[in-house]
Amino acid sequence: MDTTRSTDALGAKSTATGRRDTLKYINDGDNYFTKHVRGSDPRAQTCRGKLQNKRSKLNQEINKEMMLRAGAERLFRATTNKKLKETVALELSFVNSNLQLLKEQLADLNSSVDVYQNGDSSAFAVPMIPLGLKETKDMDFRDAFKDFIMEHYSEDASQFEDAIGELMDLRQAMRTPTRDQSGTSLLFRYYSHLYYVERRFFTSERNLGVFFEWYDSLTGVPSCQKTIAFEKASVLFNIAALYTQIGARQDRNKSSGLDSSVDSLLRAASMFLYINNNFSNAPSMDLRPETLEMLVNLMLAQARECIFEKLILTGPEKKNIEACLEAGQEAAQAAEAYECVHKHISAEPVKDYVPYSWIALVLVKTEHYRALSHYYVALGLLDHTDELSTVVKDMLGCIQISDPEKTTLVDIKVPQNKEERCLLGKCHLRESLILHDESLRIHKMCRQLRKIDSLLDKLRKSHERALNKYADVEEEDDFQEVLDPPRIQASTKYQLTLTPPDFSQYKVKDLFHDLGHLAIFCAKQHWTAPRTIHLSKSDEKTYGFSVRGDCPAIVAAVDKDSLAEFAGMKEGDFIVAVNDTATKWFKHDEVVALIRLAENGLSLKLVTPTDRNYLRPRETSRSPSSSSSRASTVSSIRAVDRISPTGSWMSTNSKDSGTKKSTWNPFRRTTLKDKTELCSVPSR
Repeated sequence: MDTTRSTDALGAKSTATGRRDTLKYINDGDNYFTKHVRGSDPRAQTCRGKLQNKRSKLNQEINKEMMLRAGAERLFRATTNKKLKETVALELSFVNSNLQLLKEQLADLNSSVDVYQNGDSSAFAVPMIPLGLKETKDMDFRDAFKDFIMEHYSEDASQFEDAIGELMDLRQAMRTPTRDQSGTSLLFRYYSHLYYVERRFFTSERNLGVFFEWYDSLTGVPSCQKTIAFEKASVLFNIAALYTQIGARQDRNKSSGLDSSVDSLLRAASMFLYINNNFSNAPSMDLRPETLEMLVNLMLAQARECIFEKLILTGPEKKNIEACLEAGQEAAQAAEAYECVHKHISAEPVKDYVPYSWIALVLVKTEHYRALSHYYVALGLLDHTDELSTVVKDMLGCIQISDPEKTTLVDIKVPQNKEERCLLGKCHLRESLILHDESLRIHKMCRQLRKIDSLLDKLRKSHERALNKYADVEEEDDFQEVLDPPRIQASTKYQLTLTPPDFSQYKVKDLFHDLGHLAIFCAKQHWTAPRTIHLSKSDEKTYGFSVRGDCPAIVAAVDKDSLAEFAGMKEGDFIVAVNDTATKWFKHDEVVALIRLAENGLSLKLVTPTDRNYLRPRETSRSPSSSSSRASTVSSIRAVDRISPTGSWMSTNSKDSGTKKSTWNPFRRTTLKDKTELCSVPSR
């Protein structure tokens, strides 16, 4: 659900149309931290803003009542005083009653689908079912992240206060995204940042004390998890929900609006499918596989509905019988899609989770589009005056399916003359009227749907149109017209394809870039505390060690009884600083240049990895051609036939990272030039 906050000056500071700040990036050269990101104005006085404001308040009330109930239940189990137990039991009954009322109020708000529709086209189109955004609370990462930086990375945490603040500002902004491309871009960028944050700070071995709390999109029940996978799944859910709202607000009276609606709904379906395939053990019902599967089918059905609306936008009845038969098949396809949605939405546990108005609206749409399928077939048959062509006869034979169990079924599928054509057309028209009556009956039974005037107007107009057509062709004393027509075969020329979301379009910079290369300096890797060694030599002597690799440079060899060995340098050490210059992101040549610049006095800060020896390649790694260089004028030694730590990591993860369930890497590289260089530094 979208989060909006109420203020005392809500009415005074907001206009009738509301005010929404879009995502803004103010770049000052290459300084990443001069960027200012804002979401929509939480005080926006729009209809959707008012709705989300009420929903936010209800979520808080539900959370409060659940906390009271949990405390009362613990007291009831713990106490042995009979009188106190009676008092607590009475209080529990009041709490449960209040909780039930709050949930009913929230269900009514979730049924307000007309709020998200486009005002210009809502009177002419059947309303869509969009989703509200999941809400979350403010979070403060400062203390937890700064402690982890000092303990794990042995870095000055004060240097990363701007980065932590930038992350917190971005999270605050993504709570209230605008309902347009800027809003989805904001959510995508925050999700991309979570890729780096997860690898920098989160590991199964240690709990940072950071808990992510999100409210259920429909019930408002809070869920709290320490794993960042819950945060990522919730952000992806909000991206999908935002796409549903964007799709619902399009002007469906225009072809371009219908195309945009189809695109947004398919993006939402793809995102729901991605969440279902890549995240498991969801703590909230809206992220459960059953719910996500229902939502995927719902978005596909609504996209199919838009395709049908685009097909009839030009008026197939004004063209020819082939266009009418094609429209009838598309309507049957939409009805079949909603029938599939009804199977998922009426099954446990989804049935008890979603608002009843959703189930009723799905049933209304199923009967409505099934009625339209018979109407357009009847329209083509009754308005056609010439002889049926071979193509039309073949179409009629294919799109009509006879049911052998029905004894009242008309025995005509392909009419041979005008009388048979009129008889078959009236049978389809009568079936259309029956189905329109059924959709109106279902609509009348749902209290929430009765409040949607646009839906009732649409259903009545479709019914009146079919009734008027039936009155025009009705004949007295004609008893054959009561026969049932064949069922319309669902078929379409427009296939819907779901493609995985493309996260590579939203590349971001690592806010904690200064911690070092993510392949090595991450939460899962371990190394010793940094130590500093000081080396001094004469002009004719050497230091006695060689380095290779990039970002960071690694000590490839240490000569026996050399100055470097006496100072405590080891093979496999990472050089993280040279003479107080941080070198975690320095390339091999740059590190060599710093060592040469030091001349006879050298100060190095080293760390020793404890998880693995980076001089030894992984089994899947292959050695590229190597080159060697010198830091002074002595003869070269053979380059070590191993790739750099950076190349080793990328080669082992570039193909397999996409198969991990909840840690898919949208930033993986497909090609990487491995560099393996070795230099010898003169030592004594």
